[in-house]
Amino acid sequence: MWSDPEEIETWAVSPRGAGWLFGSRVTAEFNFVNGIELVCRAHQLVQEGLKYMFQEKGLVTVWSAPNYCYRCGNVASILSFDEKMVCQFFCLQGSARSITHT
Repeated sequence: MWSDPEEIETWAVSPRGAGWLFGSRVTAEFNFVNGIELVCRAHQLVQEGLKYMFQEKGLVTVWSAPNYCYRCGNVASILSFDEKMVCQFFCLQGSARSITHT
């Protein structure tokens, strides 16, 4: 999903110059029409490693690169589902410095 969630209800043009911003109402409608409870997405840095969007929590962003580019200081998370589709997050701290391999 290359468009980004935003605290709006419907749609807006993305300031990135491509894609759209989408809001809580269209997310809830999408989930209902498709019979799903949660959309899991990535590609957008969140400092906490994961972030539920909107009050309904029908969408979560998961970021799995800790301390992105060795400068962002962010946490990473991994999302896991069990056999009953119950989700669990595992959070990871990043390395304080870059390690060079030769």
